Amino acid sequence: MIVELQTGRAAPDPGSNEGEGQMSGSDQVSGRRATGTAHIAPLADGELDEVRDIVDLARNFSGYVPTSFRIMARKPALLRAFGGLVAVVMREPGEVAAETKWLIAHAVSASAGCRYCQAHTAANSAKAGLAPGKIEALMAYETSSLYSPAERAVVALALAAGRVPNETTRAHVDALRACFSEVGLVEIVAVISLFGWLNRWNDTLASDLEESPLEFAKAHLGESGWTPGKHMA
Repeated sequence: MIVELQTGRAAPDPGSNEGEGQMSGSDQVSGRRATGTAHIAPLADGELDEVRDIVDLARNFSGYVPTSFRIMARKPALLRAFGGLVAVVMREPGEVAAETKWLIAHAVSASAGCRYCQAHTAANSAKAGLAPGKIEALMAYETSSLYSPAERAVVALALAAGRVPNETTRAHVDALRACFSEVGLVEIVAVISLFGWLNRWNDTLASDLEESPLEFAKAHLGESGWTPGKHMA
């Protein structure tokens, strides 16, 4: 989005009514179940009316509503503001291709250590058109023939920026300037910064990892040592 190490069962989307006869694929599970991981209960589908347009966009792209959105929806203005930022940073056409943005998002999430965001960005990168092999070879980006010079430059920056303290240097930016304009650089840093928010949000709240990204991670990240950690009960 890996082996289901703790329960043998993927966590479905934490907003549905599992156990109440209303299951429907990966978008179905109760946010209030005793086995959930999130420290704040995600809202169920019926509680999302104030932000229906935002969550429908997410569902249309990913196939489910992320736990992170279901928790943010407890403060609708927050989710609406965040959704607007997501739209500009990730969906608005620009110099940086959509699949490259998701590669950046995955690299910074891997560096920050957010397993929830690693699974999500891996799965969403494939939906955006990135070859899964590039995700699998992320840590070999410097030598892998799968990576172009531009991709090597963005991954290097994202990995450095995701560390604490931040390890970005002038050399990272100079390498990017060989491939991107100033506008492109702004787009790249915007992706890194957006996922800085999400990495902190999801790791702090231990957001339940949904079934679809978990299964993708199992197939494509497991050999690199990824596990769901705190995000799977």
